[in-house]
Amino acid sequence: MAGSKEKKKVNRAGQTQIIKKVLRYLGRYRIFLWASLLLALITVVMQLYIPKITGTVVDYMAGKGQVDFDGVVNDVVKVIIAACIAGLAQWLQNLCNNKMTYDVVKDIRNDAFDKIEKLPLSYIDSHPVGEMESRVIADADQFADGLLMGFTQLFTGVITIAGTLIFMISIDGWIALAVVALTPLSFVVAGFISKRSYKMFRRQSELRGEQTGFINEMVEGQKVVKAFNRREKTVEEFDEINKRLTETSLKATFFSSITNPSTRFVNSIVYAVVGVTGAVRVIHGGMTVGGLTAFLSYATQYAKPFNEISGVVTDLQNAVACAGRVLELIELEPQVPDAKDAIAPDSFRGQVDVKDVDFSYVKGQNLIRGFNLSVNPGQKIAIVGPTGCGKTTLINLLMRFYDVDSGAIYVDGTDIRKLTRHALREGYGMVLQETWLKSGTIRENITMGNPDVSEEEMIRVAKTCHIDSFIRRLPEGYDTKVSENGEDFSQGQRQLLCIARVMMCNPSMLILDEATSSIDTRTELKIQDAFNAMMVGRTSFIVAHRLSTIRNADCILVMKDGHIIEKGTHNELMQRQGFYYDLYQSQFMGRVI
Repeated sequence: MAGSKEKKKVNRAGQTQIIKKVLRYLGRYRIFLWASLLLALITVVMQLYIPKITGTVVDYMAGKGQVDFDGVVNDVVKVIIAACIAGLAQWLQNLCNNKMTYDVVKDIRNDAFDKIEKLPLSYIDSHPVGEMESRVIADADQFADGLLMGFTQLFTGVITIAGTLIFMISIDGWIALAVVALTPLSFVVAGFISKRSYKMFRRQSELRGEQTGFINEMVEGQKVVKAFNRREKTVEEFDEINKRLTETSLKATFFSSITNPSTRFVNSIVYAVVGVTGAVRVIHGGMTVGGLTAFLSYATQYAKPFNEISGVVTDLQNAVACAGRVLELIELEPQVPDAKDAIAPDSFRGQVDVKDVDFSYVKGQNLIRGFNLSVNPGQKIAIVGPTGCGKTTLINLLMRFYDVDSGAIYVDGTDIRKLTRHALREGYGMVLQETWLKSGTIRENITMGNPDVSEEEMIRVAKTCHIDSFIRRLPEGYDTKVSENGEDFSQGQRQLLCIARVMMCNPSMLILDEATSSIDTRTELKIQDAFNAMMVGRTSFIVAHRLSTIRNADCILVMKDGHIIEKGTHNELMQRQGFYYDLYQSQFMGRVI
């Protein structure tokens, strides 16, 4: 029981913190906030002025032959003017609310996207992409809807309650007191339901993110799903997630849907009390018929905001839950920032030293231990070894996608943690086995690393990479549009485009991680010639499984279990007949190791 109470306190504290953070975003647009409040006040005053005039009109018609037509006409004109002013103010209020709401959501989305750019790669690697997309897109949309509803109805509702109460007291204080006495029932009912609906909406938002992540993963891996006949199993997994989302959504909808009818029931009781009490007052001469007419109108308007606010509370519960997930992403710890005294060299000679480096992706499970390496400027270093030995991990450390647990990596004698990430990564040209092309034209993808390059230089690089001929055969040549991740091209063509992009950068150092894995053997030989020309004078790290591509490397590092177990040229390692020899034999002689 005590644990349950403590959990409720934590939930309430969490909601309060989220609201405070949202208010900080709203503070940037306080001029629209104050304008909305003022316009809401004008709207309500005009709407509440109309029943008072209507009551006076009723009193002008005391009986047959006792109608004050001049008074009726004058008051009808007043009603029309008041209605026009109220309509105009409400329209302007909606414009202010829309501007404020969507600018706040724009800022939150910008901050969320900016944070994704600054998050450490370890977070991106360990969280589904679809789940992050859901936070930035779906949750932000849900938050916008709830926030807009809140501004549109909450301000007007609160002012309406206060205004109607003032007008009712001016007509008959005792009946107004009875109305106020019954009001807390609406708050009790709405509060009881809203506490339960928040938990449901929070869970609904989480499941929506899980579902989006699953869909994203399955769509991207559609070929794998079909190749391994996982379609039925995938559908079952989706159905299970969908079932949980449906059940949670139904519960959230149930609690939110009973809020409005419950408060309407309470408000109907209030209206009945006003009607009966007012009729008795009219009979005894304590109130006019027009006064009772106005009072009943005010009682209805007084009750209406409670119905609207109860609905708004539900929307706001959903909005707060969604805002919490987006803000949670925004408040994640970013990657370690560059040191204050970090330097940014224009270029590098290419001296790379790795000293006593330990690293692990998961604490307690060391992958690289006591790693040492010294590479002179201009050397070609090949890295080979079985899957999981740490080849790609070493590349991640050289690029500072991850920071070492202990030890240090130096470039030109400077610890890379004393270099800006921008300068370090600009010093490397990197081609991965996994290709990436952005939406745009072929020209934009090739020149991404150097947008100021000339047309002649771009074509020269394209010819060097043996892609000029296939590009010219396309309908729009270099201006051909590239779809998402280049799905219109073969894997080999995509890889050649990525190679051309790196050549265009003209970097100080090179990293080639299975850079020619998707290219046919004949083209690979030509690309190797281009690479060899590009690597002259540049420190180069080559990760390769095809050992034929690294025979001319200055030094081959053979890795196993995070250690360098052999080191030397191709001929030296073959003469030793060690682990590298067995790897080479297994590829070219069919020998099993």
